[in-house]
Amino acid sequence: MKKLTLLPVLALLFMLNVASMCSNDDDNSPNNNTSDPAPIVNAVTNGTWRITFYEDDGQNETNHFSGYNFTFGASNVLTATNGTNTYTGVWSVTSSDDSNDDNPSSSDLDFNIFFSSPALFNDELNDDWDIITYTSTKIQLVDVSGGNGGTDYLTFEKN
Repeated sequence: MKKLTLLPVLALLFMLNVASMCSNDDDNSPNNNTSDPAPIVNAVTNGTWRITFYEDDGQNETNHFSGYNFTFGASNVLTATNGTNTYTGVWSVTSSDDSNDDNPSSSDLDFNIFFSSPALFNDELNDDWDIITYTSTKIQLVDVSGGNGGTDYLTFEKN
């Protein structure tokens, strides 16, 4: 009779152990895969930002943006200034609506940047970047080129 009572208790302990292991797996994954742009928009519209990392097809080109502060303002106005030069562009966060995303670790949102000048900003920053991760002080972006398959990385950090 004692064996019959012990069996349900062991089964219950096993199920509780498995349940706790499953919930712990969820805690280790980043919580950035989202389709809600509001947290990202709220984060970047507060304060000024700088580019702390820019890699173009394996080449670190962060120095091209040294000294520039970026402001993601109201009405999607994007301003970059280094104290001497000021450039204005536009920015937005939109749904990528792409089930065939090149980067499965990115969110369902695109971080869009567009400058008409200077040529450096136009050539390097203009894109619909995939969001890898974001916090209130850092946003990491990636773009996989459709033409040559090269990968670019862009990181903004709050000043």
